[in-house]
Amino acid sequence: MQIHDDIFAWKGWGGRFQLGSGKCRLRIFDLTDSRERTATLRPLIVLVSDVPDSPMSVRSCAGHIATTVTAEFNLDHHRTLFVEYYPPTAYGDHSQHHIAERYDAVDFTWIENRAIQPRWRTLKPPLLDLVESING
Repeated sequence: MQIHDDIFAWKGWGGRFQLGSGKCRLRIFDLTDSRERTATLRPLIVLVSDVPDSPMSVRSCAGHIATTVTAEFNLDHHRTLFVEYYPPTAYGDHSQHHIAERYDAVDFTWIENRAIQPRWRTLKPPLLDLVESING
């Protein structure tokens, strides 16, 4: 069940200059009661993706976003899978080059409810299939 789908803005760490602030598309899913779920120890899925007008990327602020989202939505980080979504893109003079869509899981070390030391890994089936199906 989807519990959130909107643009999410986070405050940076730069005081009045708001260095590191930005926004992303944030979707939160709770698969606890899903009938067609893949067995997972982390049934809460936080799916983030970049938005064009954000000064910072989700990758560069992964720990800050995870910390903020976990606190604001009262999520248990032990039961939450954080995923970055990168849609397919085309580039070149005539858009002749293509980069396939990608889902990266992000694992963190948590100290005092703060996500630090992000580690990215490519999401693989069957978890990839599950995330793709809920992402639509």
